[in-house]
Amino acid sequence: MKNIILYLLAATLLFSCKSEEEKPNIIVLLVDDAGYADFGFAGCEDLKTPNIDKLAADGVVFSDAHVSATVCGPSRAGLITGRYQQRFGFECNPNGHEGIDLNEKTIGDAMKSAGYATAAFGKWHLGGEEGYQPNDRGFDYFWGFHSGGRSYFPDPQIDKPGHSHSIRENKTHATFEGYLTDALGEKCVNFIDSNKESPFFIYWAPNAVHTPMHATEEDLALFEGHPRQQLAAMTWALDRAVGKITDKLKEENIYDNTLIFFLSDNGGAHNNQSSNLPLKGFKGNKFEGGHRVAFFATYPEAFGSGHFDGLSSSLDIFATSINAAGIPNFNPEKPSDGVNLIPYLKGEKTGDPHAQLFWRKDQMAAARVGDNKLIRVEKLGYRMYNLEENLAEDHDLQNEDPEGFEALKTALESWENDKMQALWSEGHLWDTITWMIHEDYYNNTFPKVRNPGELKRFRMQQSSK
Repeated sequence: MKNIILYLLAATLLFSCKSEEEKPNIIVLLVDDAGYADFGFAGCEDLKTPNIDKLAADGVVFSDAHVSATVCGPSRAGLITGRYQQRFGFECNPNGHEGIDLNEKTIGDAMKSAGYATAAFGKWHLGGEEGYQPNDRGFDYFWGFHSGGRSYFPDPQIDKPGHSHSIRENKTHATFEGYLTDALGEKCVNFIDSNKESPFFIYWAPNAVHTPMHATEEDLALFEGHPRQQLAAMTWALDRAVGKITDKLKEENIYDNTLIFFLSDNGGAHNNQSSNLPLKGFKGNKFEGGHRVAFFATYPEAFGSGHFDGLSSSLDIFATSINAAGIPNFNPEKPSDGVNLIPYLKGEKTGDPHAQLFWRKDQMAAARVGDNKLIRVEKLGYRMYNLEENLAEDHDLQNEDPEGFEALKTALESWENDKMQALWSEGHLWDTITWMIHEDYYNNTFPKVRNPGELKRFRMQQSSK
């Protein structure tokens, strides 16, 4: 009897160890304001991204993947909870320290519940007050800053205790030397080194390539004469950091058992030299350039390489991660709005993971149902496009297809029925600018106003007429 008990105990321990070994490490590489067309794997020819492209070549590249918002804060809120951020009022960029509702669970909470070591690096932008910080939201370790964009070099005006843009290690003020993107890569490598014996989850969110357009002199010199010199140098540094992370995984022989997602938090911005071609629009608006992003997933042990054309969302990262980690029923009272992508990437399922996707911020909203898309703007009305036939979004179909138009309107209104109104807005200034951008794009003209400076000049011109 004693021998049987010892045997069962040994078998249990062996099975437990094996289960831990089989759990994949999971890394989310979330870059900031990168253009849809600004990586080699997405067809870019003038920016160099060899490490990112190599990582993409080992995985599946998505052609119709979207984030849940067209600006940083709400997009991150959707990704990190796996739920439409309108479910908890985080619809707009925070003006100060506003954060994710404390009743919501994050992907950090989920991974931690499954025994993962969890870390967040870089830009948080999901709450800076006590209780809302990364270490309060499921992350064992944090190295980064709480909000907004910041200098890529040490800055005495920012890097002081208490500043929302200063660097923190967990909840303690920290400093760095050199170039921030490089520092974030090194910190991530160090975390992998310290946690390589157990499964880990990493949310790596550098501020690259968000403004300000800062690059090292050495990287700028590599692209002297380049028409997008600053972005090229910043992207080169980003690629270098990603390369260091993937090299560490391979060095430790854990690369094949690591699920890696790569994407931008929204479309490229108008002020960082990025390109979203052939898409219309950019960060902040409801055209494809605002929310369709360069996206791939790599997991060598589970699926091979290729391309996937199904309608997908950053919301799917949460659902895919918890399924890969063996916790598909996490937080059942508030289930994810995402879909587990693994069966699609293995070829076990085909078609679109999502039949519908929705977006809303302030006065603007959009719906995607199949190939059809609807944009709604207060006081401007609607535009309807078929993206399969008109990816440029310049041919309005609402009068040509009234039944399809009504179906899209009904779908959007139905989705809104159980969603909260925004708990804060981005203010009258940015509401006005964003509205004017949509007005011009509705009329298929280039936006005349994209920022406060351009709005001021436009008003001065109008008043002088």
